[in-house]
Amino acid sequence: MSIIDSFDISTEAIINPLSLNTPIEGFPKIAVVAFGERFIIALREHFNPTQIATIYGCAHIPVYHVHFEGRDIAVYGSTVGGPAAVGFMEDMTGKGCEKFVFFGSCGVLDRELASESLIVPTAAYRDEGTSYHYAPPSDYIEVPTAPYLAKILSSLHLPHTTGKTWTTDAIYRETRGNMEKRKKEGCITVEMECASIMAAAQFRGIEAYQFLYAADNLDEDVWDARVLGGLPHDSREKFLRIALEVAVRV
Repeated sequence: MSIIDSFDISTEAIINPLSLNTPIEGFPKIAVVAFGERFIIALREHFNPTQIATIYGCAHIPVYHVHFEGRDIAVYGSTVGGPAAVGFMEDMTGKGCEKFVFFGSCGVLDRELASESLIVPTAAYRDEGTSYHYAPPSDYIEVPTAPYLAKILSSLHLPHTTGKTWTTDAIYRETRGNMEKRKKEGCITVEMECASIMAAAQFRGIEAYQFLYAADNLDEDVWDARVLGGLPHDSREKFLRIALEVAVRV
């Protein structure tokens, strides 16, 4: 059986989020999800969070509470990659969360996108495995929340670019040929979670928003790391604050 035939809605899942999680009274209905421990360091330094829960799995992930602009928001750091991002999101729904704002780095397929540019993905190429367990097979999955997220960023006077993204599981197999194919289809970024997140969110009937910031550049003869792995601390605080601003408005 091919991976694209994995979507099974005729039988029930053996394990569900509520099998391993218990709803928590008063738990925040919205979560901000950062990819990278350094964003959580910035959270602790600048936003006075308190830990309210733990996500258990392959790793113990602390979940923090922040009261930001009058709204209670859960914040946690996710491991990179679609399987982990979706697994943690599922666990958070079991605790009572209904909306998610994800943010993290991406590689750009257009050299004109400068380092740290904001990007809102509008559709994701499904070059991974998780999404095929949550949605029927297709090359792309749409991001229905993208227009509203772009509207929020505009209201905050934050310049941004919208476009398709390439979601892949294999960071070291982003070949020149595959990159050119995705670019011809209109993809402007590459990352590792969007298709998985959006498929799972749509399957569960929850809202997932995602913005990216430009890190490395694949649109050159030689790969350019730019700020990948070296994002300045003040930029980490900036992107975290943007995510919290978005969370207040969704």
